[in-house]
Amino acid sequence: MIYVCRKEHFNAAHKLWNPNWSDEKNFEVFGPCANVNWHGHNFELIVTVKGIPDPDTGFVVDLKELSTLIKKLIIDKVDHKNLNLDVDFMQGKMASCEILIMEFWKILEPAIKEITPNGGLHKLTLYETPRNFVEYFGE
Repeated sequence: MIYVCRKEHFNAAHKLWNPNWSDEKNFEVFGPCANVNWHGHNFELIVTVKGIPDPDTGFVVDLKELSTLIKKLIIDKVDHKNLNLDVDFMQGKMASCEILIMEFWKILEPAIKEITPNGGLHKLTLYETPRNFVEYFGE
């Protein structure tokens, strides 16, 4: 099994805030991430596709095609956006990295199946900061 990875970058703002809680509880739980005027990150998204190389091309997935797909379906929708306000698939959801990466999976998994007959989406990794990141395997 071969694992092929593509890394993409985007900048976005968000706020962690539970409207069912008091201001005090939101600030207690989310700290600076509950900043009333939002805050931003330089995100890194790594998409890992697994599969068997095609005998004709030697590819598990064409990386140019994968990059185009990620940019069209994800990056163009989140880059330089407010995740809470501007992103349709995040409406009504907590804008945490955990929820965001699950939403990315829902979008990318079926699309990647269409471009790689010998593989599929294996893992997503989303870096919020150089030290904070989440991984998701679609489980």
